[in-house]
Amino acid sequence: MQEKDLQQKLRPAMVEGEHSFASVTDSISDITLKKRTPFGWFIGFGIAFMVAQMMMFSVIWLLANGIGVWGNNQPVGWAFDIINFVWWIGIGHAGTLISAILLLLNQKWRTSINRFAEAMTLFAVACAAMFPLLHTGRPWLAAYWLFPYPNTMGIWPQFRSPLIWDVFAVSTYASVSALFWYVGLIPDFATLRDRAKNKYFRFVYAALSWGWRGSARHWHRYEIAYLILAGISTPLVLSVHSIVSFDFSVSQVPGWHATIFPPYFVAGAVFAGFAMVLILCIPLRRWYRMEDFITKTHLIFMGKVMLATGLIVVYGYAMEAFFGWYSASQYEIFMVKNRIWEGPYWWSYWLLIFCNGLSIQLLWFKRFRESEFWLFTISIVVSVGMWLERFVIIVTSLHRDFLPSSWAMYSPTMIDWSMFIGTIGFFFTLLFLFVRFVPIISIFEVRTLLPDANVHGHHQDFEENVIEVEYTYDRTDPPNE
Repeated sequence: MQEKDLQQKLRPAMVEGEHSFASVTDSISDITLKKRTPFGWFIGFGIAFMVAQMMMFSVIWLLANGIGVWGNNQPVGWAFDIINFVWWIGIGHAGTLISAILLLLNQKWRTSINRFAEAMTLFAVACAAMFPLLHTGRPWLAAYWLFPYPNTMGIWPQFRSPLIWDVFAVSTYASVSALFWYVGLIPDFATLRDRAKNKYFRFVYAALSWGWRGSARHWHRYEIAYLILAGISTPLVLSVHSIVSFDFSVSQVPGWHATIFPPYFVAGAVFAGFAMVLILCIPLRRWYRMEDFITKTHLIFMGKVMLATGLIVVYGYAMEAFFGWYSASQYEIFMVKNRIWEGPYWWSYWLLIFCNGLSIQLLWFKRFRESEFWLFTISIVVSVGMWLERFVIIVTSLHRDFLPSSWAMYSPTMIDWSMFIGTIGFFFTLLFLFVRFVPIISIFEVRTLLPDANVHGHHQDFEENVIEVEYTYDRTDPPNE
């Protein structure tokens, strides 16, 4: 008994309760196929959809009147548009990290949270992508600005702008993430196809499953494709946000010109991404009674990742202040003083330190790591803090630059706020639709964690037998009625 308890502590179970292949399939697929849509879903979707209309109204008003409706001025040419862009891109990083890097590292605790984390990535990138486009002021000329074409002048307009790096990086990241997400969904789409009683649902899921039958050949090629996509996605996690940070670090503006920005931004992106994953998964596991699959072990591990990446972010804050002092540049020293205590936006810096630096120290203690309430609360505080971090980097660095004669205060307008809040509504609108029509947890990956998956005995790892076991996938599903 003691040996069993010790083994449980060293290797905690990723699936709790007495589950078989069939019960796992029933529990997850029935949310989409059989269970009535909860009334709370309609309330949540309605609220999110109405909030998303604020974004639609703001975009229409912006296109009709120009970017003068924003609070941007001189010298604060970048404001809410770029703040929101960097914030949403950062949130989208955790999905690919959980799916790709943890898969390559054979971390089994990713299996129950990777599906909606990947979906979160796509929705966050969709929210982020519109801001640089709207920032141009005339997005209907984007083809003229961004794409090569033969002309008599032999030029490529705007090619010298560093923002073009974001276009290539984000579009590549979104494409690979969408493909990675969809490939992981194919076996589950086949399960929904075989179990759906509604002919329209059956037709849609059949088209999405691409003729999947669960044969040994299918599983073999699937595993190869999934690992290749994971290998491609891994460098993207590190490179995309590094490229986003280059928008700042290549300039000479005090507060931006720092070589620590690439790793600092990557750590911050993982930090914010895992906070958003916790914000999503804690309510989902409660509402849909998924505690057996999204266990406290998953929450504890995510809390530990948040603590580790949060400490890296705090180190980045300390290094920013140190570099400003050590540079002996009057402009850098002034930037540090203006940001911390002398400037009008000093409150944003200290609120940032509280949200990202002090709040996460609670995660050192087991009591807080195991508490859903505290994990949820800390995650919301961290999300606010990461947005404030972008605000501090952009606004406090620009509003007082080299010439006192060009200093100016920045104040966001109602359009700025409504567009930002509207993107949050748009994000949750897509999330509610995803929860309703797609399995929120990977069925086939959770099945591999069951003891029944190890058909050769418990002394061997199940990974050796995944393909051998999983080709019987459809045999456990009841036939169509």
